Amino acid sequence: MAITVQPLTPERWADFAAIFEARGCSIARGCWCMYYRETGRAEIPAGRRPAELRKERMEERVRTGPPPGLLAYRDNQPVGWMSLGPREDFVKLRRSPVMKPVDETPVWSIVCFVVPSAFRHQGVARELLRGAIHYARGQGASWLEAYPVDKPERGHDDWMWLGAKSMFDKAGFDEVARRRPQRPVMRLDLRAATGGKG
Repeated sequence: MAITVQPLTPERWADFAAIFEARGCSIARGCWCMYYRETGRAEIPAGRRPAELRKERMEERVRTGPPPGLLAYRDNQPVGWMSLGPREDFVKLRRSPVMKPVDETPVWSIVCFVVPSAFRHQGVARELLRGAIHYARGQGASWLEAYPVDKPERGHDDWMWLGAKSMFDKAGFDEVARRRPQRPVMRLDLRAATGGKG
């Protein structure tokens, strides 16, 4: 069944929540894709769990817009998520040793993939990436940037939320920086991109 990709809008919130609450997504449930969107230690009121507050903050972002990322569907079932948007939406990237700005180029950033264990190794992340290229270009972005993992051996699925470098290579991204041995910064020129090298 073909995979389709849609922006996360308020009417799709339940689909987003279903992905994060699915088996294999416990790490994502602690973050609700807010980690890179916040800076410093957020105040946690007494009696509240950090994950609950992050979920509420993400729901508020979805409600007020613009969409903070993309959902993947197979036969109307949500099967994956990608966090995507202008770099300035992800305030924690500013001082990240690995993901801080390479230069002054205005980029859109891809910082996270979440795919429940039942749907992994089925091309979901690849289709999300293809959808991101199309969506970001349609929103007027000129460059798309990502911060994947580049290791000789495959990492554990639960820790691959940044994606694998090989996937970005195949989509036409080029490496523009590498501040740690296994952490390249990849970039795609959306003004000329066709969505892949093969």
